[in-house]
Amino acid sequence: MNDNATTPAATPVTADAVPAPSLAGIAPDVDLSGTVALVAGATRGAGRGIATRLGEAGATVYVTGRSTAGRRSEVDRPETIEETAALVTAAGGRGVAVVADHLVPADVAALAARIDADHGRLDVLVNNIWGGEHLYDASAKVWEHDLDKGLHLLRLAVDTHLITSHHLLPLVIRRPGGLVVEVTDGTAEYNGERYRMSLYYDLAKASVLRLAYAQAQELAPFGGTAVALTPGWLRSEAMLDGFGVTEDTWRDAVAMQPHFVISESPAYVGRAVAALAGDSDRARHNGASLSSGGLARDYGFTDLDGSRPDAWRYLVEVVEQGKPDDTTGYR
Repeated sequence: MNDNATTPAATPVTADAVPAPSLAGIAPDVDLSGTVALVAGATRGAGRGIATRLGEAGATVYVTGRSTAGRRSEVDRPETIEETAALVTAAGGRGVAVVADHLVPADVAALAARIDADHGRLDVLVNNIWGGEHLYDASAKVWEHDLDKGLHLLRLAVDTHLITSHHLLPLVIRRPGGLVVEVTDGTAEYNGERYRMSLYYDLAKASVLRLAYAQAQELAPFGGTAVALTPGWLRSEAMLDGFGVTEDTWRDAVAMQPHFVISESPAYVGRAVAALAGDSDRARHNGASLSSGGLARDYGFTDLDGSRPDAWRYLVEVVEQGKPDDTTGYR
């Protein structure tokens, strides 16, 4: 690694024992061999799903996180960034694990220098850093909420993304066609009309939506594309643990929460990112707020079970209307 690597000015343009997952359901004709991607915040959940599916399409994927063998992050879960890299490689790509705290600019600068030295560019940047689930209290008003926890949540959700973009976007604009995906919870339409859990959570997720839109304006002159992307009701490791089920037995949780029937695996949002990365006309989405379910209709990929869950439409048209758990027309 060359820690002293510099980034030349960009030229504006006009507008190992892990089983390999099945390729069934991936968007048609997605071939990302030769693509260099970074999934920032890839230890678990959506980040792990995105990294693995980019690998499934043949990409080289740098994966970052704070949890490594022998040292857990404050989230205190067992998944490690090395496991994610192994999943990427097993899927058919090349996974590169880098332990990094995206609140520490020096960590991110070193990451950028490494990718620069290895490849001289970055084709896909996925800003998925979060780690704030344990920090918000949905029952507390802003004057009741623990202030330190609330502010730390915002740093994890917003500052990390800004630090990452500051150091990595110079590599993204090296060549026209770069893609930035800001991962959030909820579409701009859905969040714009609803209060999400707590003031801190609400502000964090709205901020990431705006980060995507703002970066879209700055990347457009260089031929780049930035979007916000949300999964639906995600069957993350923590969610599955909360229900006491696994990915193989997740339908058992429907007895406890009937609307869990609309949930989706992390592979689904991963295939959404792979489809975007493989679309030569992805600039048509620049600045947009997208969902895994919406992109599945657009690109033709499915979740692991062959279905296409559309959680955000289901939440509005079924859950909020007090209707029974019927996914007909929604998956």
